[in-house]
Amino acid sequence: MTDYSLDDKRLDIKKLAHEVLENEQLFNELLSGVKSKDDTIRSNSFKTLLLISEEEPEFLYPKWDYFQEMLKSPNSYHKYVAIYILANLTSVDEENRFNDIFHDYYGIFGGEKVMTASHVALNSPNIIKNKPELESKIIETFLNIDTIHKGKQKELVKAYIIEALIKIYPDAHDKDKIQEFVESQLESSSPKTRDLASCFLDIC
Repeated sequence: MTDYSLDDKRLDIKKLAHEVLENEQLFNELLSGVKSKDDTIRSNSFKTLLLISEEEPEFLYPKWDYFQEMLKSPNSYHKYVAIYILANLTSVDEENRFNDIFHDYYGIFGGEKVMTASHVALNSPNIIKNKPELESKIIETFLNIDTIHKGKQKELVKAYIIEALIKIYPDAHDKDKIQEFVESQLESSSPKTRDLASCFLDIC
């Protein structure tokens, strides 16, 4: 037994993350807990794993396959977890494993769910930072969202793409194409997308 209870809503995530690094049993509980049907256990497990993936990604990298399988899950929350963890693990991905799952990761754009598609977009600046060789492929995917995304809220997905592009744009190689895409969103049916397009053009 551990001194931590994952169903504690007041759990100290930072202390837990530190403990996990030296406690294999607790680590296994987190891996199981992130798939729990209990909201508190699931949330605590994810927050802890996310913090570890940010601060000690080398520790989680050996579990790449576990999160890769979650990426393929029909469960949207499992996908959500994998989207964040795998993006953070690209910082230590010396085996270039992300390149092998690129189409699985960005294939999420081709679904109908706004939640998962939006978080793929929001994690892309981090991926480009760690994998600059993928910049052109990622931006190309963004700019072709009209033909890729199958959901009814495509215009809303574009808002998250623009939010990501605001971070990517300063060092991007395809500035003209990005600018053209964003300008075309000033007439979007989504107020959020129109606002972010306007914001992008004001600051970039």
